[in-house]
Amino acid sequence: MAEEIEHVKCLIIGSGPAGYTAAIYAARADLKPVLYTGIVPGGQLTQTTDVENFPGYPAGIMGPEMMEDFRKQAERFGTDIRFGYATAVDFSGPIHKVTIDEIKIIYADTVIIATGATAKWLGLPSEQKYNGFGVSACAVCDGFFFKGQDVAIVGAGDTAAEEATYLAKLCNKVHMLVRRDEFRASKAMQHRVFNTPNIEIHYNTEAEEILGDGKTVNGLRVMNNQTKEQRILNITGFFVAIGHKPNTEIFAGWLDMDESGYLLTKADSTQTNIEGVFAAGDVQDHIYRQAVTAAGSGCMAALEAERYLSAKEHALVETAN
Repeated sequence: MAEEIEHVKCLIIGSGPAGYTAAIYAARADLKPVLYTGIVPGGQLTQTTDVENFPGYPAGIMGPEMMEDFRKQAERFGTDIRFGYATAVDFSGPIHKVTIDEIKIIYADTVIIATGATAKWLGLPSEQKYNGFGVSACAVCDGFFFKGQDVAIVGAGDTAAEEATYLAKLCNKVHMLVRRDEFRASKAMQHRVFNTPNIEIHYNTEAEEILGDGKTVNGLRVMNNQTKEQRILNITGFFVAIGHKPNTEIFAGWLDMDESGYLLTKADSTQTNIEGVFAAGDVQDHIYRQAVTAAGSGCMAALEAERYLSAKEHALVETAN
């Protein structure tokens, strides 16, 4: 079967806030962007219920609905949005080669990578059953909904410690489950947890099952992995803070990454180590991981892609003259 080949000015891989915002700006700059949605059109926010911290939605909005608004706005300005998944890349030449669904080849003058990151989960069936209905992987996103309530959080690193102290400001009590007998978090973050009176630390403790009425969470069964003792924690919210995995596998060997696989970009820029290839959103941000910051970096990537192409065009004109 012959390969299908297409040449575009700007290819955007991913359809979360970063990808769609990049598409809006690239389309308005007449880059005629082509955006491939990936396996989950709309990204992580399509698996979120209420979003109340994104500017412009004073009454809040459902995650899938907000991403549909993003998509419509990108299409309004002429973005060619397609369902498809990038399966391979070749960044060896001045024109970037991206394979879609293992059969279609896109030659792109610029590529904006907005493939995001995927939260790591414990793997409990009840975890996915109540995901978005009392279970969350983002305390900053969803902590507000549990104001004055008792919650639990799983994790022992800096992110877990930071999110536990954040929740402690909103919630009545925070049960922090640490699988081992010590934290992995930095000493500074540990001290912050220890000095927060409404955080109760449960060492050598693992979550066994999230309990609920089928619609909301009302408890958590935990087990001490040393004594095998089980107990029930009365909680209404369960937060998983064991890390995220950036969706960067296909870029390995081409783009610089940190030890966790997040794409590295130049200071104050979305530019990767390959000219004309930019990264925006959670795929390169392991610190903030918010929809609004992802959207902002998507804007940056599109502006930088436009400037990159403009500079190349001017250079060609000067050479011709």
